Amino acid sequence: QVQLVESGGGLVQAGGSLRLSCSASGSIFSIAVMGWYRQAPGKQRELVALVTGDSTINYAASVKGRFTISRDNAKNTVYLQMNSLKPEDTAVYYCHANINLRDYWGQGTQVTVSS
Repeated sequence: QVQLVESGGGLVQAGGSLRLSCSASGSIFSIAVMGWYRQAPGKQRELVALVTGDSTINYAASVKGRFTISRDNAKNTVYLQMNSLKPEDTAVYYCHANINLRDYWGQGTQVTVSS
């Protein structure tokens, strides 16, 4: 059984930084895309950033220049470095991965940015 485990959320003041991690474990033969989504209260889940198997990276316009996604294939782990955080970044952040041709989601980690 494949599992995604996230860590690194928390409370930070505006302008601060946080780093999220997401590790995949289980019977893994291939990982295509790994990425991060977020969902704020009353809003739909939205893409934050993703990285493909060939290292192509996409960012949401709202985070470009502030967030950096990276991937360690040896550890089956994806990271999200979040700098210059804004109150509007407050949300539950979910890790997503396409593993063995199936989509998996993490349990979510809360990120709260105070003004």
